[in-house]
Amino acid sequence: MRKKPFPAFALDRHWNVAASNSALQELYEGVDAQLMVRPVNGLRLTLHPRGMAPRIANLAEWRAHLLSRLRRQIEITGDPVREELMKEALGYKYADAAGSLPGGHDLANAVLVPLKIHTSLDLLSVFSTTTVFGTPVDVTLSELAIEMFFPADASTAQAVLRSGAAPGATPN
Repeated sequence: MRKKPFPAFALDRHWNVAASNSALQELYEGVDAQLMVRPVNGLRLTLHPRGMAPRIANLAEWRAHLLSRLRRQIEITGDPVREELMKEALGYKYADAAGSLPGGHDLANAVLVPLKIHTSLDLLSVFSTTTVFGTPVDVTLSELAIEMFFPADASTAQAVLRSGAAPGATPN
């Protein structure tokens, strides 16, 4: 069996997971089962207080990054479903109020914002790349984005590779 240590997802235009490579199940430790019911929404899974958010070490920065991306999508499309997702995410309450950056930082032009998350493996730091397909022929394909995560530091790469990182239960 070939190992797939780092996650990759196909997301639809509303941030729902259409497919996943079933990697790094440690990211989903402690996530409320309701958030894992299909269709799994990637933004909700990440930022919801009963999702991954309590374990994200840089929650304010990561939240600002994701909401900046969502805000840009709303500006371009005017999609009411995305607008509702934004309202929902802005309403999330965090126990330690760590969900927002002081001074209203906008990370729209950030080159790289790592996701730093506590797992049973260790504190992992990963960054993502997103590929969006643009084709006038296949509307379904053009509405998908591929999000792939990679280790942002040597200790994350080592922790994941040491663990064996066998495929596991991921949201798809």
